[in-house]
Amino acid sequence: MELVIDFLLLLVILFASLTLYYVSFLSKPKPKPTFQNINAAENLQVPPGSTGWPFVGETLEILSLGKKGSPEKFISDRIKKYSSKLFKTSYLGETMVFICNAEGSKFLFSNENKLVQSWLPVNFHKIFPNSDKTNMVDETMRIRKITKAFTEPAALQNYVAVFDAVAKEHLLKYWESKQQVKVQPLAETFSFTLACRLILSIREAETVEELEKLFNSFVSGLISLPINLPGTRYNRALKASKELLKKVEAMIKQRRIDVQEKKKSEPKQDILSLLLQEKYKDGENLSESDLANKITGLILAAHIATSVTMVSIIKFLAELPQVYEGVLQEHTEIAKSKGPEELLNFEDIRKMKYSWNVASEVLRLQPPNFGAFREALTDFEYNGFLIPKGWKLHWGPLGTQKNPEYFPDPEKFDPSRFEGNQQRVPFSYVPFGGGPHICPGRQYAKLQILAFMHNVITKFRWEKVFQDEQMIWDPFLVAVKGLPIHLYPHN
Repeated sequence: MELVIDFLLLLVILFASLTLYYVSFLSKPKPKPTFQNINAAENLQVPPGSTGWPFVGETLEILSLGKKGSPEKFISDRIKKYSSKLFKTSYLGETMVFICNAEGSKFLFSNENKLVQSWLPVNFHKIFPNSDKTNMVDETMRIRKITKAFTEPAALQNYVAVFDAVAKEHLLKYWESKQQVKVQPLAETFSFTLACRLILSIREAETVEELEKLFNSFVSGLISLPINLPGTRYNRALKASKELLKKVEAMIKQRRIDVQEKKKSEPKQDILSLLLQEKYKDGENLSESDLANKITGLILAAHIATSVTMVSIIKFLAELPQVYEGVLQEHTEIAKSKGPEELLNFEDIRKMKYSWNVASEVLRLQPPNFGAFREALTDFEYNGFLIPKGWKLHWGPLGTQKNPEYFPDPEKFDPSRFEGNQQRVPFSYVPFGGGPHICPGRQYAKLQILAFMHNVITKFRWEKVFQDEQMIWDPFLVAVKGLPIHLYPHN
């Protein structure tokens, strides 16, 4: 429905844009492009492709194909038409070059903060109103440094029991004694609950539920056309963001009061407690609004992609009995080695090798998002084409992870691809990105996924209610009907 509303609004905008375009520009001679680096521009052309309609570009086609579960078709069609390595388009209001091969991903990751830098669509900066565009690189590195206590493998070993305990609480409340459950919303609730526990030390179910509702509303507008009119996703996302940040700011303010009044008590060990201690260049503490933005961004990073992957895992295990049996055998042996109330530890996680191979193959076939963005810091040449300063670049797993050049029989689900030290073309498998901006929470995601798999598979078998249910991008990967499943507890 939201896509229909956006489309109708865009028809009006298109008419006005086209009229203005023809009246104002077509009658004037086109100026020659100017480039910062004349030598780089000499005898070079920009990548082939089409920028589509004025203002809209080809955004609607990408979003429409995502709704049909096949955004990779946008890429594959243009690879056939233009180039197997890169092409030009217009997406989210920006002239953008799509990078389609492993060598291109390696080039971008290797030239981070040299030729390119991380870039986010305007939606992100509007929905996170206090984000600082000019210091994005510095801010990213600062946050990575602060959160090492929750993202580095050695530090995360201490939190395995927390992952397991939250998973057990979740299943007891939402899954056990149920004949049928809907996986999509439950996986999101589990992941969001865990993020709130580790980032903000929130344990009250009512508070988590209230925050999650607002969170889901603003996430849906992150990858959408920035049309701030009633009825659009973007409009609802702006409203939800404002309310969510207000609530998080209140929590931060209260935490500061608690810390000041109880200086001698043991401080809470969560990410907020680390951020509260952070000083900026002027030696001042971060404001509540700055902290609220950072906390919300961390919850986004810790929650969305992981919950999507858990849904896909449940889907594939329902469809592939032999794979299910292999995962069940691995986790049954681990469960037998534990006492009745004993929680998982890091050694147990290390034994889940086949389970992680399965999860890795799920991430290959159904990556949770369409990709990420970079911005050209200067004119540069790549693959014989000129990339002008200011142009945006897109890289994503869909360009390589289903490419038979990198993965033979790419549509086949085959966990053995990830056994041992099998050699793969570098940067052909990039579910967590690469370079300086490689996802810092990849180990966090791994522990969360494996703890969830362990608890679900040691309690249940299941089958899908709708055998032909699709997974679509909206804007992240989701099951069309929420993936309802029939549960069959182990006797």
